[in-house]
Amino acid sequence: MASPNAESIRVAVLGAGAVGCFFGGMLARAGHHVTLIGRPIHVDVFQKTGLHFEGLKFDEHIPLAASTDAGAVHGARLVLFCVKSTDTETAAAQIAPFLDADAIVVNLQNGVDNTARIQAQLSQAGTSRPVIPAVVYVATEMAGPGHLKHHGRGDLVIGRLDGKVAVESLEEIKKTFEAAAVPVTISDNVAGELWVKLVVNCAYNALSAITQLPYGKVIEGVGIRKTMREVVEETLAVAKASGVTMAPDLLAKVYNIAAAMPTQFSSTAQDLARGKPSEIDHLNGYVVRQGAVLGVPTPANRVLHALVKLIESKQRANA
Repeated sequence: MASPNAESIRVAVLGAGAVGCFFGGMLARAGHHVTLIGRPIHVDVFQKTGLHFEGLKFDEHIPLAASTDAGAVHGARLVLFCVKSTDTETAAAQIAPFLDADAIVVNLQNGVDNTARIQAQLSQAGTSRPVIPAVVYVATEMAGPGHLKHHGRGDLVIGRLDGKVAVESLEEIKKTFEAAAVPVTISDNVAGELWVKLVVNCAYNALSAITQLPYGKVIEGVGIRKTMREVVEETLAVAKASGVTMAPDLLAKVYNIAAAMPTQFSSTAQDLARGKPSEIDHLNGYVVRQGAVLGVPTPANRVLHALVKLIESKQRANA
């Protein structure tokens, strides 16, 4: 593990679940001063014994700061925004009064519209800070309180959705993460990259959640590849109608995700397994809503969205 050095910065991770703990943990290993902000069940462990990071090449307890208070973003140069999409507005409003004047917010959430939602809340609060969208490719889970397990990948794609983000900020983020062994690509079409990730999420998340199977098992199911193809085609059609530029054929990339992350359960599957609300309204549900507005049929996405919502309603009734 690297020791702190003169180039260390303060980093706050808002929403210290699996994704936040992975990137926060990697930055802490590189010597940065990281504060994980999350739920008491994890924060209590972080404060006592650090983050248990069970990686592919190491298994360590990483010492870092932790808090349950959103105000702990104060003093951070880099703020990683990792809360569930359903909590976006609330979390953005909570951190707005505490962001430093030079703070950079990097949005690591699923979905394609969250960066704009964060920016709107910060602007409404009179806090004009740049919000940089990041497309996340990492297979992780919280295996227990304070215990992160890494299954594969761990890279980011970042870019600008508007002219408010300086190129220098993107380069600074790239340099910081890559020094922590996290590959970063700067894209001149980050909107398209966000939609690529949405395509992948729509193809896998609901299916993994409904079956409670990892990606490698899901794709082996009878008729699943055809179902994924229909989901991908619908999502690409909605993206095109929305004016988003993407590669014409993403199906091969979608299928390859199962090979790259065969043991990964989707975040939606992990939420349902714990009886928690999922982000399905911001994945397949988002495609269904946008399709309705734009006149694009989305029957495959609609079925997957409806089934996940049905499971959620059953869980609430049995709670």
